[in-house]
Amino acid sequence: MEDSLIIALFQERNEDALHQTMEKYGAYCHGVAYNILRSHQDSEECVNDTLLRVWNSIPPQRPLCLRAFLGRIARNLAIDRFRSQKARSSVCEGAVALEELGECVSDTATPLEEAEAARLRESIQGFLSGLSRRDREIFLCRYFYSYTVAEIAKARGMKENYVRNLLSRTRQKLKQYLEKEGFAL
Repeated sequence: MEDSLIIALFQERNEDALHQTMEKYGAYCHGVAYNILRSHQDSEECVNDTLLRVWNSIPPQRPLCLRAFLGRIARNLAIDRFRSQKARSSVCEGAVALEELGECVSDTATPLEEAEAARLRESIQGFLSGLSRRDREIFLCRYFYSYTVAEIAKARGMKENYVRNLLSRTRQKLKQYLEKEGFAL
């Protein structure tokens, strides 16, 4: 079913929207959550929470890209769940990816900083649009979808060390770009 029709079902408050969304994007949302949480059970709960959040968001929102909308919600819920499970004994790959980005971007948690956070998002989008397609995709695989370096290297037919170096150079470029944009790091 087309995304526009699924969104229309949400707008009409038709419960079939949930079924259609799950059928089309359930595995995608599970994958996004799993790359952060590394737990199928926690990922399934995130998918259910994602569907609830979408149900409560549409209307009034009307996303332009349902896949991106769902991915963002699933990712944010997975990160929240991960942060609430601080008692983990082993380091999760999602935490490693977030830690790597911490060198460039800090968390803005207070409501007073929302305008600055919006400006930061725009700057990061500007930076990403200036990257080559390959570098942008690798960067997003690592820092948005939380794929491991090994998973990225295998999928792209590259050596892990090359991917690590590329990500390191890209983070350094991002840091320099954000400094030019006036962000204190």
